[in-house]
Amino acid sequence: MSEKVLLVDDEKEFTEALADRMRLRDMTVSTAGSATEALRKVEDESFDAIVLDLRMPEMDGIEFLKAVRKKHPELQVIMLTGQGKIKDSVEAMKLGALDFLEKPADLDLLTEKIHDAKSRRMLIAEKQTIEKVKNILTEKGW
Repeated sequence: MSEKVLLVDDEKEFTEALADRMRLRDMTVSTAGSATEALRKVEDESFDAIVLDLRMPEMDGIEFLKAVRKKHPELQVIMLTGQGKIKDSVEAMKLGALDFLEKPADLDLLTEKIHDAKSRRMLIAEKQTIEKVKNILTEKGW
């Protein structure tokens, strides 16, 4: 089963080029040109990984990460930036980003991180399902 990825970047050409390269690797890719658009997509669809630009107008990657982690803590976010700063990477990781890569990201490395994201998301979903079943069994007294 292929990974389902959401690419979020305000640089349309970059996003389209990266999406094409990822599709060649059998990934299902959606794109968003802003963090606001990405938040809407996250409400309507599920993704194995979100590849997110750090610097965007309107809402930057850190603000998006804060917003999305409140509602969807299981989502796996990989941050990308053209101007990486240690402070930004530390903050992103503290907020739950899976990784922080500099542009242009090595596609093999990014693909590996996306595979990791899918595995982590599946483990989280499995733990949540087990917890739900335990709660149901406890409530029903079985």
